[in-house]
Amino acid sequence: MLKAEELAFLDATAQAELVRHKEVTPAELVEASIARIERLNPRLNAVATPMYEQARDTARGKLPKGPFTGVPFLLKDMVASYAGVPMTLGSRFTRDMTPTTDSELVTRLKRAGLIILGKTNVPELGLLPTTEPRLFGSCLNPWDTSRIAGGSSGGSAAAVASGMVAMAHGNDGGGSIRIPASCCGVLGLKPTRGRNPLGPNFGDIMSGLVAEHALTRSVRDSAALLDATSGQDIGDPYWAPPPKRSFLKEVGKSPGRLRIAFSLKAADVSIHPDCVKAVQTAAELCAELGHDMEETAPEYDGTMVGKSFMTIWAAGCTCTIDAASAALRRKPAPDDFEPGTWAIYQIGQKVTGSGYLQALTAMQSVSRQVARFFTEYDVWLTPTLAEPPLPIGSFDCPPDDPLHAQRLAASFCPFTPICNITGQPAMSVPLYWNQDGLPIGTHFIGRFGDEATLFRLAAQLESAHPWAHRHPPVSA
Repeated sequence: MLKAEELAFLDATAQAELVRHKEVTPAELVEASIARIERLNPRLNAVATPMYEQARDTARGKLPKGPFTGVPFLLKDMVASYAGVPMTLGSRFTRDMTPTTDSELVTRLKRAGLIILGKTNVPELGLLPTTEPRLFGSCLNPWDTSRIAGGSSGGSAAAVASGMVAMAHGNDGGGSIRIPASCCGVLGLKPTRGRNPLGPNFGDIMSGLVAEHALTRSVRDSAALLDATSGQDIGDPYWAPPPKRSFLKEVGKSPGRLRIAFSLKAADVSIHPDCVKAVQTAAELCAELGHDMEETAPEYDGTMVGKSFMTIWAAGCTCTIDAASAALRRKPAPDDFEPGTWAIYQIGQKVTGSGYLQALTAMQSVSRQVARFFTEYDVWLTPTLAEPPLPIGSFDCPPDDPLHAQRLAASFCPFTPICNITGQPAMSVPLYWNQDGLPIGTHFIGRFGDEATLFRLAAQLESAHPWAHRHPPVSA
């Protein structure tokens, strides 16, 4: 059997191959991951709810024959439900809510052979691009534990980056897969709207802003996992265009000569030089690989986008709290929530039906503008974030300013929400580390329904500029 450190930094595909060839058993992989979580989690606080005994029982039993049979996996503590295990949403108010059924996504993850070891840390209700909930405490960045891991899938990103597991579940309503992927130096893909199911609990979330997938160490893992989980579910209100072939078959296939637009600026936001350098480096690499590069961006009203997004976002927060209140038969109160969450809840209470539909119409108008841009370009490249990972505590709200965190979030991640609005696939790729040793992701956006081009390009970049050999200091 390989040493624990060697197992820790294999990707999930390689781990599954070891199981298939009987070089390691699922139980051995599970025990190695548990041992690593037990060693690293006191420093990182990435895993909030261990599920070790369930995982051990699963590993000893008969596993489905899937692409990832016997591979350990972590589930984000939000949206995707696991029967009998609390889904806290990172909030004291909802900490005891326990689903009675698996979500369809979890059913498909299990069918793929994955063994779920636990649930990862999240910010309260997934509202912030950092994972520092009062319920569980801060999740720290494996590259520098004084820095944030990002959010809202911060626990999943930190777990993958540190080698606790090879990949972990995430979801993304404004960048929540891509933001922590950038902060932690892993690959984070947000699929096309409707690619992965949200049922049976949801048809969509916040009119299509939220998408499900994962944070991974390799491109092939992301592609193979999407093959295993994607596709329409019974009763879905809509679904993404079916792919022409398996996503895994796109990995290693030539992307051809792509027309790639790139942007180094965002309206009314200052972009840190390291984030600009990351895009410049990626653009140069793409040019060396034979792609046509042009500095440009789609035109749309950013102020209108911000207002419309916040209307939907706040209404979604209020809906979540009100639904939980009905299920718990308990009225929400300010002391049940962090100040910023309660402030957004109050904003959402004031959103009218007309105001919500006007915001949705505005976002759909912007989606059409951006779609026209992609008739001229295959990919749009931007920074993932406007700054490197911020210090822990940056998003703390002063007593007299409960919306400080939301304003900081808007300036910290000005590029990611547009893809949730348009429904387009997008990925943060770990191509650059700054002089402080912090990862800086680069953000590639594809046409609606066209994950294939992103997987081809990502695999080409991974081959030309590998990142798998990079291990954070906390893992030494």
